[in-house]
Amino acid sequence: MIRVVRRFIYLIGIVLYCNSLFAQSLDQAKKLYVEGQYAEAKPAFERFVKQAPNNASYNLWYGVCCYKTGDLENAQKYLEIAVKRRVQEAYLHLGELYADIYHFDKAAGMYEEYIAQLTKKKQDVEAFQRRLEHVEKAQRMVERVENIQIIDSMVVNKNDFLSAYTLSEEGGSLATYTDFFNSAGQVSSTVYMNEKGDKIHYAHPTNDNRYCLFTQSRLLDVWGDEKQLPLNVNSSDDDNFPFVLSDGVTIYYASKGNGSIGGYDLFVTRYNSNSETYLTPEQLGMPFNSFSNDYMLVIDETKNLGWFVSDRRQPEDKVCVYLFIPDNQRSRIEGDDIELKQTRAAILSIKDSWKPGGNYTELIRLAHLEIPSRKEEIRKDFEFIINNTITYYTLDDIKSPEAKSHYQKVIELNKQINELNTRLEELRSNYSKGNKSRKEQLQSTILQAEEQLYSLYKQPGEWEKKARNAEINYLKLNR
Repeated sequence: MIRVVRRFIYLIGIVLYCNSLFAQSLDQAKKLYVEGQYAEAKPAFERFVKQAPNNASYNLWYGVCCYKTGDLENAQKYLEIAVKRRVQEAYLHLGELYADIYHFDKAAGMYEEYIAQLTKKKQDVEAFQRRLEHVEKAQRMVERVENIQIIDSMVVNKNDFLSAYTLSEEGGSLATYTDFFNSAGQVSSTVYMNEKGDKIHYAHPTNDNRYCLFTQSRLLDVWGDEKQLPLNVNSSDDDNFPFVLSDGVTIYYASKGNGSIGGYDLFVTRYNSNSETYLTPEQLGMPFNSFSNDYMLVIDETKNLGWFVSDRRQPEDKVCVYLFIPDNQRSRIEGDDIELKQTRAAILSIKDSWKPGGNYTELIRLAHLEIPSRKEEIRKDFEFIINNTITYYTLDDIKSPEAKSHYQKVIELNKQINELNTRLEELRSNYSKGNKSRKEQLQSTILQAEEQLYSLYKQPGEWEKKARNAEINYLKLNR
């Protein structure tokens, strides 16, 4: 009997000891978890969740550890279990995971539920409302993903990404800010110089430590006349990495503002030399943009090739430079296959974008060749901007007969305006030199000419708008 009692006491001691070790191990794992040491905490939580698979907290903690260490498959499995058990933080982390794998519709559902739970507890939801807006915008981008052929990719050091770019001479040149200006400071930007070598675009921090876009012109042998691009281009956040097409007016750049969905996003704007203004920047779609940093989009029109940088799915010190074939029509992937669109938007494999039987060996070789300039001067009778990618310089460029007729009216009106301005200058000159009688004779003529000129001024713009709309409609119907 005594032996039985001793054995019972021994077993109770073993159980209490094991429970003590279990509790101690769980506390240690939770401490590592709170400190963000997910790889170290992961084995312990894996053991706990296997011992108690229905435990909501274990599923959350192990799912988060899997997510933070890149084990997305297991992360999704265990976080979904935690969500079924209504664990509040599981909605947030599962939303982040869904966004990472481009299931933005599911991510939106998770964020909506998380926000609803915070709202019930009267907690601040502003930051999570912004995340919801980002995933909703990303979902719209996926549905309109562009059918771009990405023919090569190269992983390089983050600080040396320009080594992957080889522009033809006509495309201009790129350099780091520190190299171009021989600067000792740490300015993480690039300088683009046009083919003529008389204009540069670049970025550097302003007084509030925010990167803004600037331009300078060469004055004799020195750079000067620095101008900051206007506020409709420069945002309230960082703007950086500009590149200008050979037309001198189309500017690609990266911005953390202007409605970016995460980090740097790629944008395009155009400079209107007639009004000396910039068009409202247009955000590029997917696959160019993502929740990661996407920047330094360059298009070499001589090679008909483009590059852009992204740090999606890359270690902190690396980026991937993608080589692609530009598509001026910006055609989209048609159909309802959302998985195909998600795959293409995420660039999970560049081969997914290749045409059947396509061989891009020569194009990849061309991308690394230095090509000297052989550009002929483009005839420019006028500058008629259609959109961010199309500009016409002669009447023969205009495709729509209706648009051509409208723009001929623009030319005729501008001619009338110029002739009337010349006539007015002569009349005013004669007025200033004339005697009193002559001035009285000229006064009514000058007033009449001024009224006529005033009525003419607004007409070219109205006819140009009609011509632009007619041309855009024509291009859409004749894709």
